[in-house]
Amino acid sequence: MAKAPAAGTVKTRLTPPLTPAQAAEVCRALLLDQFDHLRNFAGAERYVFYTPVDGENVLRELAGAGYLYLPQSDGDLGARMAQVFADLRHLGHRNIVLIGSDLPALPWAILDEALSQLAKADRRVVLGPSRDGGYYLVGMNRPAPELFANMTSSHDRVFADTIARLDALSLPYSVLPTWFDLDVAEDFQRLWQLPKSDLLAGLSRTIACLEKFGFSPASKV
Repeated sequence: MAKAPAAGTVKTRLTPPLTPAQAAEVCRALLLDQFDHLRNFAGAERYVFYTPVDGENVLRELAGAGYLYLPQSDGDLGARMAQVFADLRHLGHRNIVLIGSDLPALPWAILDEALSQLAKADRRVVLGPSRDGGYYLVGMNRPAPELFANMTSSHDRVFADTIARLDALSLPYSVLPTWFDLDVAEDFQRLWQLPKSDLLAGLSRTIACLEKFGFSPASKV
């Protein structure tokens, strides 16, 4: 799920310390890194669910070949996520993994594990918890729109509330390794803690963009 990187509409929690234009540039760098990284992942067919409705051309220009493009639906985040799964199910897919676009390039081992968990079970949900209390990945192999119904977001109990919902619905689930989004300036420090090989391989544009704006391993936020 990706949003076209227009100033004032993306990464607003990074302003300040960044300006809206700088935050949009960071978003664009993240998208480019993520798209390049995932393009080489051979284990799945790749889709970009874009927003706003006129954002397709922008995201096509960023992602290029190797992706199929579909619009996000209307409604809150839960409704839009449920619709993504429904759309992909309608297209014939069984094991479906959904990630956001504002996280550092995801290790392929996590994607492999998510798809493996979905493939070996009759019914399964997989969740990747993020350090802020939400989740960076959700996958399933059977429709479960009730998982997202009336579920609030953008708080530090999203993951815990989702686990409680899964338990209440008696839906089997697996939990993946923790990862993180780049939502606030403090998250930049987590980047510098990643192995240098990961930074260079999957995050080169993001790192260059942050360094241009004065953020580096030695900087404080």
